[in-house]
Amino acid sequence: QDGPQRKKRKSEVAEVDKQLDILAIGTAVGSILLYSTVKGELQSKLDGGHDNKVNCVRWHQDNCCLYSCSEDKHIVEWNTQTCKVKCKWKGDNSSVTCLCISPDGKMLLSAGRTIKLWDLETKEVYRHFTGHATSVSSLMFTTVKPVNESKPFDGITGLYFLSGAIHDRLLSIWYIRSDRKEKNAVMSFAVTDEPIFVDLTVSEVKEEPVKLAVVCRDGQLHLFEHILNGYCKKPLTSNCTIQIATPGNDGDSTPKPVPILAAAFCTDKQSLLLVYGNTSQPIIEKVSLNTSESHICLVRDIQKVLSLKTDAALTKVKTPVVNSDTKVLVPGIPGHSTAVKTPASGKEKKKNKRKPGETEESIEERLGALDIDVSKVKTPDGLPQTDSFAVLLVQGLESNDAEILNKVLNTRKENIVKNTVARMPVHAVIPLLHELTKRLQGNPYSASLMVRWLKSVFTLHASYLSTLPDLIPQLGMLYQLMESRVKTLQKLSRLHGRLFILVTQVAASEAVQDVSEVNQTAKLVYEDESSEEEGSDDEMIADKDSDENWDEDEEKEEQSDEQDMTVEKEINGDSDLEPENESEEE
Repeated sequence: QDGPQRKKRKSEVAEVDKQLDILAIGTAVGSILLYSTVKGELQSKLDGGHDNKVNCVRWHQDNCCLYSCSEDKHIVEWNTQTCKVKCKWKGDNSSVTCLCISPDGKMLLSAGRTIKLWDLETKEVYRHFTGHATSVSSLMFTTVKPVNESKPFDGITGLYFLSGAIHDRLLSIWYIRSDRKEKNAVMSFAVTDEPIFVDLTVSEVKEEPVKLAVVCRDGQLHLFEHILNGYCKKPLTSNCTIQIATPGNDGDSTPKPVPILAAAFCTDKQSLLLVYGNTSQPIIEKVSLNTSESHICLVRDIQKVLSLKTDAALTKVKTPVVNSDTKVLVPGIPGHSTAVKTPASGKEKKKNKRKPGETEESIEERLGALDIDVSKVKTPDGLPQTDSFAVLLVQGLESNDAEILNKVLNTRKENIVKNTVARMPVHAVIPLLHELTKRLQGNPYSASLMVRWLKSVFTLHASYLSTLPDLIPQLGMLYQLMESRVKTLQKLSRLHGRLFILVTQVAASEAVQDVSEVNQTAKLVYEDESSEEEGSDDEMIADKDSDENWDEDEEKEEQSDEQDMTVEKEINGDSDLEPENESEEE
């Protein structure tokens, strides 16, 4: 609490009562907000415990402690009076996603993928359980007392608890034994889709069955009723499935399903509170249970319940009641007149019903009637914006329009490709990948363009793709296609090398043939005396080929070298050298 400390300390009971109106909210940045529901304002903020997203917060039932777990792999025990960390310890090797406190308040269940039972006094692991393949999303105890009442109860041994995980259609029941041998689930409940909300009635007596309400992502509610009495091999199916649908107004219209968002048992354990409809304006309704039927479909008209009148929207603009002869001028073009619709007094609105012979206008015709020229709507640069590209891409994928898809996917600019992929909604990623896979099998020019799109999709939407459970079958064809292309790369590169050598050799031989023969005779010959002497010497050496002639030739060469050197020295001004030095140089 932010204010000064109170002089007089209240009793613990008063503190707990005061704590009942406080709501703890974990944030994505790692802090926890304490909100007072009575005052309607933020009471305090808990900082310094986590440095990543808070996944779960749990109040301790006896004292004012709060437990939280986070993506940073740690569990924190908070003192909400001082707003400080009481204790912090590492809960798992990966992120901790869920917590649950035991009925006696001395143990704590934590789960990432594996489930651990902690002793809150020593902060040591009491038991390990195998858990799930994905992150656990719900943990709760199903029994308060052990089934076998002959042995003394230590507060935890002999109890059952339930766990559910994301993308997992099985809810598991675990049994806490006295020994550490058994780590697997004793039974499981099968549902139609991933559970998003789970509620149960705690079994307080041995013969009392546990009632379980599971709301799935597909909008159905499954009800289970089972007495927990040991091991069960096969997954148990639901006793009753509840769905909600809208009534069909006309004979032609079909009822539409209404998703159930959450469900909770009332205190009498015989009736349910259902939350259904839209997340922004949910409807809460109390329903009595009748599990004799295996499938129940409740018909509810959401529009009547919400009483949303879209026609009577709040507006300050009033339309004047005028006669048909009156001419109304509106701002804009001078003299432009518009027809004002006179309100139909007492006349019923005609229903937009199609006659059997008529065909419904397509969206393209309707847009054509609006006379909107899309080509004129451009940015100052002259190119359409990337957000319009993203909209066009989604429309093309939904309608499977080849013309729109060709226009968007044949873009060569890397920047436009990246921005378009970044701005497209997540649900369009898989259809886009299927379309790219189809186009990769075409001509190589098209494939080189599609690779740019593939690179951007895998770079920007990798986190979403990794969450899909059926990713391998979805991308199987693409993977095989890429693998087959890569296998042929080595052979193609070898062939390319050989063809390149052949082409260069052919080109070189053609170049040689094209060159005309050049006349090799000299047009001008210059002869000096030394060349004649050397020529005569060479002829003598060729004729006689004797050692004496070789010696004479060498002497002549030495003499000519000396003459050249003396001439050079005279030119350079070095003629005054001593004769000893001259002989040395020679």
